[in-house]
Amino acid sequence: MTDMNVIPELKQIIGALLFAAREPIAFETIRKTLRDAGKQYEGPVQDFAKASDEDIHAALKQLGDDLTRNHVGIHIGEVANGYRLQNDLNCGLWIRQMLEKGRNNRLSKPALETLAIIAYRQPCTRSEIESVRGVAVDAILKNLMEMQLVKAAGRSELPGRPWLFATTQKFLEYFGLKDVKDLPGIEELRRMEKAQAEAKRNEAIEKAVQEENAVSPELPLGDRSGEVPPGKTGDTDAGADEDDGAPDEQRDEVVDENGETAMTEDDDVYEDEDEEEDEFDEDEDDEDSSDEDESDEEDVEDEEEEYDDEDEDDEEDDDDADEDEEEEDDRDDR
Repeated sequence: MTDMNVIPELKQIIGALLFAAREPIAFETIRKTLRDAGKQYEGPVQDFAKASDEDIHAALKQLGDDLTRNHVGIHIGEVANGYRLQNDLNCGLWIRQMLEKGRNNRLSKPALETLAIIAYRQPCTRSEIESVRGVAVDAILKNLMEMQLVKAAGRSELPGRPWLFATTQKFLEYFGLKDVKDLPGIEELRRMEKAQAEAKRNEAIEKAVQEENAVSPELPLGDRSGEVPPGKTGDTDAGADEDDGAPDEQRDEVVDENGETAMTEDDDVYEDEDEEEDEFDEDEDDEDSSDEDESDEEDVEDEEEEYDDEDEDDEEDDDDADEDEEEEDDRDDR
């Protein structure tokens, strides 16, 4: 490494790292590798250890441009928050023919459906997946976990604390995604879920309002005490109501053909009611007066009986006095 002509460029070192890696390399991993090599070796290696983040990004971009310009069949892809060398899409037919010869590693349709549910709803429980698919997914989940596309991401707070499932980094590598947010239509799905949650909330509010109205229904028109009865207009006599509690006796006046005022039909009804009340009051007065007369007669009879009793007592006293006088006269005669 003493000859300067054999010292590789930074983009060559990064290209070799991407080629040797079995999984995407994070930017931090590239930077750490350069610095660790500078600590272990001396000479120009230490110069690469001093490379800044801007130098590394520039080397990655330059390497990607060279691969694309030279049409070598590979390019640098940014996958799963890292970088890797991957084949061009137009060369995939021959690669599949070579790698998939004699074996079938493709995901089945049920496995893809289950994997899509987990990817879009992660983390989610097995019951949530089954509620969407409508069938049991135990065997499919086991296969996906064996393929390292799905992992257990903890336990839910629901009763029984079921397992939560989520996608792995290998899932991102398998489908060539940088992040789960890059899934097609995920923003639309989020908007749909938000709209559904808003609709459920509005439905719950409407239901609560309906239940409240059912508990306290409005009074029918005939029971509303604050309204003016039909056929009556104008202001009521508030003073009369406060003084004696009598109903409002104000009447609408109707002008007839001769210019005279006449009472309306409602006034006739009120007059009939007043007459019935007057008759009822008269009957009560008559009954009261008759009760008073009877009580007076009873008092007079009681007084007469008392006078008769007193007269009888006086007569008895007089008789006793006469008898005593006669006895005294007889004694004198003797």
